[in-house]
Amino acid sequence: MRRRLLWLLGGFVLSALNVRAHPVAQGAIDIVVSADHIEVKVRVSNEEAFVAEAFGVKNQGNATLEGVRERHGQYLLIHLRLRVDEIAVNGRLIEIIPPQETKPEGLIGYLFWFNLPLGHRPPARLHLEEDVLNEFVFAPGNRWEASYIVRIAKGNEVMGEGLLLTSRQPLFFDLAAAGEGTNKSDSRLQKWQMALAFLRHGIAHILGGYDHLLFVAGLILAVASLWDLLKVVTAFTVAHTITLTLSVLDVVRLSDRIVEPMIAASIVFVALQNLFAPARSRGWTRLGVAFGFGLFHGLGFAGGLLHAMEGMQGVAIATAIAAFSIGVEIGHQIVGLPLFAGMQLTRAYSRRSSDPERVPRWLLRAGSSVIC
Repeated sequence: MRRRLLWLLGGFVLSALNVRAHPVAQGAIDIVVSADHIEVKVRVSNEEAFVAEAFGVKNQGNATLEGVRERHGQYLLIHLRLRVDEIAVNGRLIEIIPPQETKPEGLIGYLFWFNLPLGHRPPARLHLEEDVLNEFVFAPGNRWEASYIVRIAKGNEVMGEGLLLTSRQPLFFDLAAAGEGTNKSDSRLQKWQMALAFLRHGIAHILGGYDHLLFVAGLILAVASLWDLLKVVTAFTVAHTITLTLSVLDVVRLSDRIVEPMIAASIVFVALQNLFAPARSRGWTRLGVAFGFGLFHGLGFAGGLLHAMEGMQGVAIATAIAAFSIGVEIGHQIVGLPLFAGMQLTRAYSRRSSDPERVPRWLLRAGSSVIC
């Protein structure tokens, strides 16, 4: 029976090699505001266009890569919605810039032109929202999504950068206030707003990603004290932050063909360790596992951030990474603390809890089997 179970779980490990853990496409948007029109340049990954083409309504038109890019441009016109001073404005696609590489991370450029109503005063407020890829289901309860780093300029003057746009976080930007705000207090306010956006994004990234949730749950199942919980989750977050930073700075890059299977395999590995080597599921061994696989989880999120953050200043990049990492830690604790509390209650009422630091074996096995 034990051997059969090992073969079964081994199959899960092999199947993980073909799994993509967290379906998020990263991109960037540059907005240039003029008196009578607004130019919006969107940089999206080939992956985003391929996903929309594969899952969207089948089209018998041009089946070439050029046709895929053209259809995705029209798709973006529908799923990126711009309002100027609370007035919806319609845009048109005027240029497609082909990617330099056909890999999933290659970037396609789209230039959209939004005419303002005749006689409209110079824009004072922008409202941008998106639901790109949200209609496509990657797995039950886990939809595809896209996020964008936004830069706004008025002519040649940068009004705001490092702004985050997701389906959960529409972008509201006050051009009038930004134009008047040249002092340090206004600059600090913009940085705090950017930090808050990335903080929320970090929390949402954990709570909305079953890959991270399952991995963290597998780690937490074996902890015996609150201090153990904080150590193992922090080890994961530190590793996540290191590779996220190095990837965004283009110091370390790995192909998704390596990163995504490793993320999926990390979930199975932790569950297997809990089942068959419970003695090693605590202490320095478990911290090493959390840190080692955390490096791959960080690379997974950073897949598109390098290009999305092009043009951002160093301070803005540092602020975004720090805020996102804090959000990740908060997300971990939102999941980890209630799970740990439930385990403590179970341990307290377990008939075999003669050792208060011991995790009931049945709980460890049951939880790890569910994770697998």
